[in-house]
Amino acid sequence: MTGVDQRTLKVVVTGANGQLGRELVMMDSKGRFAITGLDRSVLDITNLEQCREVLAQLRPDVVIHCAAYTAVDKAEAEPDEAFRINAAGTRNIALASREIGAKLCAISTDYVFDGTGTIPYKEYDRTNPLTVYGQSKLAGEQLVQSLHDRYFIVRTSWVYGAYGNNFVKTMLKLASERDQLKVVADQFGSPTYTYDLALFLLELAATDYYGLYHASNSGICSWYEFAKVIMEESGCGTQIEPCTTAEFPRPAPRPSYSVMDHSAIRSNGLEPLRPWREALRHYLSNTKRI
Repeated sequence: MTGVDQRTLKVVVTGANGQLGRELVMMDSKGRFAITGLDRSVLDITNLEQCREVLAQLRPDVVIHCAAYTAVDKAEAEPDEAFRINAAGTRNIALASREIGAKLCAISTDYVFDGTGTIPYKEYDRTNPLTVYGQSKLAGEQLVQSLHDRYFIVRTSWVYGAYGNNFVKTMLKLASERDQLKVVADQFGSPTYTYDLALFLLELAATDYYGLYHASNSGICSWYEFAKVIMEESGCGTQIEPCTTAEFPRPAPRPSYSVMDHSAIRSNGLEPLRPWREALRHYLSNTKRI
């Protein structure tokens, strides 16, 4: 593939204790990448001078920016904190990365869209976030685009993996305690396995195919369908019953449709992420049960 850097690339990962950050740090890259993970005890992304000092000392080729404020409901009550981390913090990483000549790969979210669509969102479709979380992540995207000249912005959705809390772990835990569960059937999206996303991010980081990307495992399901398949693939006998979003009101509205089209992956000749059910099977067979 042209446009691919064949050297061993020095990669710094922010938010190294989060779901995706930890996956990246634990990834065996077969010597292609030398990955250093930074958690909040080492790097406070809201402190610009600290960002400059730490990145200038490490001098990575690429920064993969996973650190974020992700408490979607809580953000509605503390918007300043969400913007301090997701907007100002991302600005700091963008400035510090650019100053040392490092590429920046910033992780974003399907929440930048309003979820009222009926066909998969393309990378350059109009954004319209309805939540504080989505608004703060979009602000971070805009700051990256205005402050850095060699960036990848990667939006993803419905993330789960071996590290941290997520929907799959919650379903398996509840299944061990109950015979029946109700799961929302009127929200549609694409689950994303952190292992597959991490592989994609490293592949992308080695290129100079800068721009905006949507990355999720391929295929579409509702949360209800996702839960049913989790039970089937894990051999749990718990019955899953469908319910509506209205039956489970939350402080922050959830997008009813957050399926993302992967046109940038296709047009740049990159490897698409595998179908979501196949990815779930890999996760269940390679992760210790709760």
